[in-house]
Amino acid sequence: MGILVQKFGGTSLSTPAAREHVISHVKRELASGFNLVIVVSAMGRKGEPYATDTLLDWAVQNGNALPDREKDLLMCCGEIISAATLCGLLEEQGIRATVLTGAQAGFLTDSNYGNARILDVRTERILRELREHKVVIVTGFQGQTEAGDFTTLGRGGSDTSATALGAALRADMVDIYTDVDGILTADPRIVEDAKPLSYVSYTEICNMAYQGAKVIHPRAVEIAMQANIPVRVRSTFSESEGTLVTHPEGFNDVSNGIVDRFVTGIAYVSNITQISVECPDGNGTGVQLQIFKSMADNGISVDFINVTPTEALYTVNDDKSERAIAALQELGLRPKSLSGCAKVSVIGGGINGVPGIMARIVEALSSQNIQILQSADSNTTIWVLVKKEDMVQSLRALHAKFELHR
Repeated sequence: MGILVQKFGGTSLSTPAAREHVISHVKRELASGFNLVIVVSAMGRKGEPYATDTLLDWAVQNGNALPDREKDLLMCCGEIISAATLCGLLEEQGIRATVLTGAQAGFLTDSNYGNARILDVRTERILRELREHKVVIVTGFQGQTEAGDFTTLGRGGSDTSATALGAALRADMVDIYTDVDGILTADPRIVEDAKPLSYVSYTEICNMAYQGAKVIHPRAVEIAMQANIPVRVRSTFSESEGTLVTHPEGFNDVSNGIVDRFVTGIAYVSNITQISVECPDGNGTGVQLQIFKSMADNGISVDFINVTPTEALYTVNDDKSERAIAALQELGLRPKSLSGCAKVSVIGGGINGVPGIMARIVEALSSQNIQILQSADSNTTIWVLVKKEDMVQSLRALHAKFELHR
């Protein structure tokens, strides 16, 4: 029998009704003959008692001085509660189950508390439990150092746990269950006619995730891609198979055939500040080194970088802009800044080498009198920077221009 990894997010476990849906998915896959490894997140979202952000708020409210190592101990509690709750419900249904923490499941990490990297996944314990015909429930988002200290994997860590287990166990598939029906062509809260996608490539969904789509964490996709493990993103609250994430050659398995498309989806990141710095006398190299070294020394991540002999143009998050500008001024530079911008991304595995994609982007935005402040591109993505007040209309105009509603 093959192994299937199922990952259930916080909203999938937050209410008794939601947990009933989880149990039905477990029963269906057991009836199909799979050995099941289930990865769980903490229940609910901020404000609910066991959610990760609620636990972090608890630390803030009680001295706000908890060291990083002990903070990771606290954050591991939410997933443990979820796992124990699901185990009890499965046993009540006559389904044998066992709970393993990230450490017990074999996740060895470095000691970068709060954002640890996985060094190895030692699956002996999981395989032993599966041989005893048990469903194995693993607490997502966490691991253990060589010294035995608990660690957490950072935002999206449960997705990463699931695909890392899928890779280590050579699973047939990893199912990521969430509260939306797969991956859509755009954010449905903004683009009302956003359409569910039957399939996307690993590269496309990585770019969508990095550019603002929050359905799955990009680290998780990268692990699945390296191991060639297919992933499905699907809803806990329906029987739909959702979106298949795989290599393009895997699209041949999609029952409704292949659609030749240039653009897969539109994503966005808001609350961005554009910074420009002129390089006096055309002495670009020295000034550019000063600029970007200063950003690194101040722990400021930069994006959307355009460098010429006479100017350095880049973006930072709005909440880092004051620190970035102050750092540049300390170097004797005179930066200009424009806050309240948004990066809009047109993503598709078919855009590389296709003439006219940028022309269509410019046409769509200019028809709405939207100014493009900056642009950049890669093999699968074209980015444009716009004012935040133009973001919604930009998304809708581009979604319509590339006919993603069809």
